[in-house]
Amino acid sequence: MAVIETVNLTKVYGHAETAVTALDHVNMVMQAGEFVAVMGPSGCGKSTLLHLIGGLDRPTEGCVRLEGRDTSRLSDTQLTELRRRKLGFVFQFFNLMPVLSALDNAALPLLLDGARPEHARAKAAEWLHRMGLGARLSHRPRELSGGQQQRVALARALVAEPLVILADEPTGNLDTRASDEVVGLLRQIADEAGRSVLMVTHDPRLAAYADRIAFLKDGRIVDETRLSGDRDAEAQVTREKVAAL
Repeated sequence: MAVIETVNLTKVYGHAETAVTALDHVNMVMQAGEFVAVMGPSGCGKSTLLHLIGGLDRPTEGCVRLEGRDTSRLSDTQLTELRRRKLGFVFQFFNLMPVLSALDNAALPLLLDGARPEHARAKAAEWLHRMGLGARLSHRPRELSGGQQQRVALARALVAEPLVILADEPTGNLDTRASDEVVGLLRQIADEAGRSVLMVTHDPRLAAYADRIAFLKDGRIVDETRLSGDRDAEAQVTREKVAAL
């Protein structure tokens, strides 16, 4: 069974003459452990797709199925629970709590879900060590570099061991080296932890880490490319495809 499936997924903002179709009957499938990048021009529906899959917004038409379950039929309370337990989110802006340590920031999803504090912090410490931040557990966000803050955000997204990681321009505020480190970690998570990763990016070089790239234009998937593993060659082909959109 697919981990994620979208069926005629559509989102329209506004009404009548002011209506804008952000996403237009999108059908896609993601398997366990698959890393999919989403690319396209500004305003093509990339972030809307992630928000609908992540239950942060509801579709106008169509549905998202997570492990075969139609999330559009869930109540707000059920949807919140699903987001906490099945989905991990990583955004361009790290959204860390400035008054909390790296450890407590990473533990937050489990604490909010009612886990015992000692269990939540032990799991958070485990993931922070895997992110290379074992020596930074007590540091607050202002004491960390941008790349380190994003790795804390990644540990926070993974602490509940979700099925899917949704990453919306996760390297937008990072330099080249830190960007490669973060996307390399997403690749590792897909390969070694069997998590599915859906990443929106504008950077062909980073998209080349994925197994597959879906290209969006005007709210529709207009092309899909399965990657061979030669990142330099794939990045060049991807640049050409994005330029042609």
